Amino acid sequence: MVKDILGDLDTDSFVKLLSKLIDESKYVQNNPPDLIPEEDRIVKHVLDSLLPYSTQTGGGPLIVKHATYFPGRGNVVVEYPGTVPGKILSFVGMHMDVVTANPNDWDFDPFTLSIDGDKLRGRGTTDCLGHVALITELMKRLGETKPKLKSTVVAVFIANEENTAISGVGVDAMVKDGLLNKLKDGPLFWIDTADKQPCIGTGGIIPWKLRVAGKLFHSGLAHKAINPLELAMDAVKEIQLHFYRDFPPHPKEQIYGFATPSTMKPTQWHYPGGGINQIPAECTISGDVNSILRVSNLLPTGLTFNQFVGCQLLELLVIDVMKKLQGYVDDINNNIERLESRGPVSKYVLPDEDLRGRFIGASFHSLTISFDEAMPGVACDLESRGFHVLSKATEEVVGHVKPYAITGSLPLIRDLQDEGFDVQTSGYGLMAVYHAKNEYCLLSDMCQGYKVFLSIISQLED
Repeated sequence: MVKDILGDLDTDSFVKLLSKLIDESKYVQNNPPDLIPEEDRIVKHVLDSLLPYSTQTGGGPLIVKHATYFPGRGNVVVEYPGTVPGKILSFVGMHMDVVTANPNDWDFDPFTLSIDGDKLRGRGTTDCLGHVALITELMKRLGETKPKLKSTVVAVFIANEENTAISGVGVDAMVKDGLLNKLKDGPLFWIDTADKQPCIGTGGIIPWKLRVAGKLFHSGLAHKAINPLELAMDAVKEIQLHFYRDFPPHPKEQIYGFATPSTMKPTQWHYPGGGINQIPAECTISGDVNSILRVSNLLPTGLTFNQFVGCQLLELLVIDVMKKLQGYVDDINNNIERLESRGPVSKYVLPDEDLRGRFIGASFHSLTISFDEAMPGVACDLESRGFHVLSKATEEVVGHVKPYAITGSLPLIRDLQDEGFDVQTSGYGLMAVYHAKNEYCLLSDMCQGYKVFLSIISQLED
């Protein structure tokens, strides 16, 4: 039995490796242009663990490739060969970059692994250096014990997952290079979610930017100004009310276990600057639409969720959402007198000056909205062998299986689906601390994750 040969996770080895990875986490924060990760710092520790069991050193069966498309920012592909040609499974998505962490905001040093009982604490423990260490230990154990498997087992550790401002670095470059083509012959398990359950769907994202024009004036004479900050707040509220009226929760959301319906909300605020006693001339609010079924009330009848996410209607429906948002803004501009305001001098028109806003483009507008590139959502194939194997393994190890979905976007997974990969997703960190301060994972969860991987390998031997 594969499970008997590979045994349990070597927790001492795992924690030792994870400690080395967290020590590097400061240098793999991904927030360009200020912070460009150096993933090869993580690569070094992965290779140190695996090369002694590789064909390169003559010490074992592992075939290890360091694939680099950008200096200092490599990927690692590790293969344990099986005996049956074309029979393959893969673990992909364990990324070697992390989101930023401000030590001043944390209760402990984010860039050093600390242990508090079952908690392993530090930036990247949940997302995703914990998974890097876990899969490294799995591949190391395969190299050590050399079980005779029908299936080839492949692990792909990737660069550049947390930010897409720079492309051609990570999994996108490897797919383009054809390096992962043979993984299409079997299930691909993307190991970068959380909570020990299959994540079977994600929402799409439509980034938006709302520019609000007012009239600059001294704050002590607010009646002579049009305050764009107040206007922006009231306008966004009005837009959101329209959005949630037009795009209510859809019954199919429950099938996939989404925690929230489609949402439209602000996330960033910018204004040109000025004195505290100066009402500015303009401001910009940016945010996103996280859309589950894009336009719930326009979901084509007769389609499953999988078929819907994969169909060409998506682009048309994204355009429809954008048109709706543009319509809300146009309505506000045309009827700005009706917009709820904040007191006797918080007005958005100045009749005595015949002013409704500063001149933008060809006509007077107080608000203009624009959109960046939309990213589609993901729906895993619930009929695939990969999903059934992952579900059975989860129930066997964790004790129950309850697939869920999130409205956050995972564009790299959708790109793989579009290329013909059967992608299933799971992870063994904690959603409660995803991208958050005081990040940690549980060693017991990682041990269960290891057992899930063994069950997947074992099932796919049949």
